[in-house]
Amino acid sequence: MQFVEKDNAGNITATYVESPSPKAEGSSRIDVIDSLQAFASSIAGVGVGDASASPTSALLYSVLQDTTGRIATVLFAHKLGMSLEPECKMYRLAADFFNDAAMILDCLSPIFPRSSRILVLSMSGVLRAICGVAAGSSKASLSAHFAKWGNLGELNAKDSSQETIISLTGMLAGSLVVSRVSSAIATWSCLITLLCVHLATNYAAVRAVIMRTLSRQRACILFSELFDNNRVLTPEQVASKERIFRRSELIRWTNGEVLGRAKIGVELQALLACIGDSNPRTRSIQNPIVTLTEIEQLFEKEQYILWYDEASKTVLIVLKDSASTLSQIKTWAQALLVAREHQQYSTRASSLELRSELHLMNVLRETLAFLNSGFDGYTQRLKNAGWDLDTAALETRAGFRISSKVE
Repeated sequence: MQFVEKDNAGNITATYVESPSPKAEGSSRIDVIDSLQAFASSIAGVGVGDASASPTSALLYSVLQDTTGRIATVLFAHKLGMSLEPECKMYRLAADFFNDAAMILDCLSPIFPRSSRILVLSMSGVLRAICGVAAGSSKASLSAHFAKWGNLGELNAKDSSQETIISLTGMLAGSLVVSRVSSAIATWSCLITLLCVHLATNYAAVRAVIMRTLSRQRACILFSELFDNNRVLTPEQVASKERIFRRSELIRWTNGEVLGRAKIGVELQALLACIGDSNPRTRSIQNPIVTLTEIEQLFEKEQYILWYDEASKTVLIVLKDSASTLSQIKTWAQALLVAREHQQYSTRASSLELRSELHLMNVLRETLAFLNSGFDGYTQRLKNAGWDLDTAALETRAGFRISSKVE
């Protein structure tokens, strides 16, 4: 059997050939909070600078900040571009942390000697550039979420007008504050207080957002509750259980217990390395505990291939060319079941039993049969509860796709 692997641009990256082997919602509240955080940020930003800097040095510092910022923008977008939309709530709040950290570095820069000040200002430029990418991308996703009637242009225009008014009001208020604050202690007290208000109101705003797409975290919360209590949570209920900052690869049960990790859209080579000994030079797999053909036959009618690596407690998901959004949701649900089954079984079995071909294949076969028997009913219940199952939000890295054919 031959497997052809492609990246997200459709380019062929690898071909694998298996040889025969003898072994087998709340929008109004969000508007108010968003206005408060923008107001606090505008006041905090007034009066930042170095009065003793010469025009030439100020220009060079500005060029340096701009250069490092542009490089950071490209690198950040390349590395985390795909995760900005699925994890828009996290990156929207992270953007404010980056912005406020950059503002503090700008204020601290005059106390450093000129040689060190360059590094401080460069770091400030990097943080501000990352803030721009994270804030802009996450804001676009959130705007699309709130444009219920397709009025995205109107929403962006009104939001821009609101931010202009709030920023202008904040600048005027900041001018009054600066004229009455003279000591260093009072200045830093005002700055830290306003930045704390800025972050607190932003946190409250992000917590108030109710997303209807299934990100990794929301899928774990939703399906674990469904499998445990046969109850479908609404987007509002899931939003109340969400964590803003978390590792996206972690699989958690409804009680918060960490079951392991899951990677979706991985290279086929990553899966092959888990079922046998990989030759680093030829990338061939020797002494596999189960053949790739057997795994492919199990998932022949599915749009993905799934395997569990007991050593790292990681579920590896390889997507096929035909993988749809619904199939990605299904494979994440099976990954959750497989990790849960292994976590429960590991308490009463030896490591040899856990890695046995019979146990590994049985878990995959049983969980797949369980999902196939009721997945259509699950999806209908999820849609009735208000979930959007047509938008993909599980892949946070540029993934791969494979196609197979029998030779």
